[in-house]
Amino acid sequence: MGKRKLSRQQAWRIEKIQAERAERASRRDARAQEALAGGELGPEREGLVVAHYGTQVAVESAPGRASRCHLRANVDGLVTGDRVVWCEGDALGVVVARLERDNALSRPDAQGRLKPVAANIDQILVVLAPYPEPHAMLLDRYLVAAEALGIEPAILLNKRDLLDSEPGLRATMAELLAPYPGLGYRVLHTSTRPGGGDELAAALRGRTSVFVGQSGVGKSSLVNLLLPDAQLRVGALSEHTRKGTHTTTAATLLHMDCGGSLIDSPGIREFGLWHMRRDEVAQGFREFQPFLGHCRFRDCRHEQEPGCAVLAALAQGAISNRRMDSYRHIVASLEGA
Repeated sequence: MGKRKLSRQQAWRIEKIQAERAERASRRDARAQEALAGGELGPEREGLVVAHYGTQVAVESAPGRASRCHLRANVDGLVTGDRVVWCEGDALGVVVARLERDNALSRPDAQGRLKPVAANIDQILVVLAPYPEPHAMLLDRYLVAAEALGIEPAILLNKRDLLDSEPGLRATMAELLAPYPGLGYRVLHTSTRPGGGDELAAALRGRTSVFVGQSGVGKSSLVNLLLPDAQLRVGALSEHTRKGTHTTTAATLLHMDCGGSLIDSPGIREFGLWHMRRDEVAQGFREFQPFLGHCRFRDCRHEQEPGCAVLAALAQGAISNRRMDSYRHIVASLEGA
C-alpha cells in the first residue's frame, strides 16, 4: 500500500513545525556563540554525556559532577556515553563538539529508523528472566548486533530464585542457555535477593556496560540493587500477561561503586537488524566463522547450495539446528533478502 498523500494544510503544518525547530536551534546557537565570544563561558574541556533531556544534555567532567548544557546547532544526535568538548557557564554550559565514537548501540524508532541510544560501550549485558518468557531468536539478535559492533556481550539470567519455586523452569532455562558457554559467551546469574548481585558487580567492574532485553526482565531492579540511590522507577510485571511494561524512557549513565559505569537503556521487545547485510549476520554467529569463505560459491546463501561449508558443518553437528534456525529467521527479516 502506498504512502498516504498529505493534504495542503497538513504539509503546511509540517513545514511550519520544521521551520520553528530550525529557528529555535538557530537562536540557541546564536546565544552560545555570543556567550563564547563574550567570554561568558569557561575554557573548553572534555566531558562525558551522562543523560539526555531533549535539546539539552547533562555533561560530566568529573564523577558525580554534571552540568546541563545547550548544544550548538552543528552538534546534533548526542547520546548517553558520548565524549564531548564543552564550555561551562554560570547557568548552562555549551557543548561545542562531539569526539569520535568507539561504537554506538542503536534501536529502531517509531518510524522504523535506526536511532543511536548509547555510545562508547565496553560490554552489552543481555538480560533474560524466566518471565517474561525468553526466546532464543531474540537473544541471538542481541548477540549478532554485539558481534557486528565489536562489543563484548554477556548473557545475564535474572530472577534466578524463580527457578527453585516453579517446577520445570530450571530445565527450560538450562536448555535455552546450553549452547552459549561453548561458543565463548559468559552466562551470569543474578537476583535481587541479598548477595544476588555479587557476580554482576564483578562483571561490571572497570567497564562501561549497557543492559538490553525485553521489558519486565528486571533491568531497572538490578540497577536499584547495585545502586539504591539511583531510585529508578520499576514497572510491575502484569500478573495476567506476565509481560513487562516500559519504565525507562531515556538512557542514563550511572557510576557503580565497583568502579564501572552502567548505561540503563529503554527496554525493547524487538531488536531490528534489517540494516545489516546477509554476510554480516553470518559473521555474527561465532560458530559460522571458521566455515565462511570456504563454500564452493562466493555468493553462497547457506540454504541448499552444493558445496556449502556452513551446511556441511550443520550436518556434522558443528552448528546447532536451533542456531541455524535463528540465522535463517534473521536473514528472512532483512530488506531485500
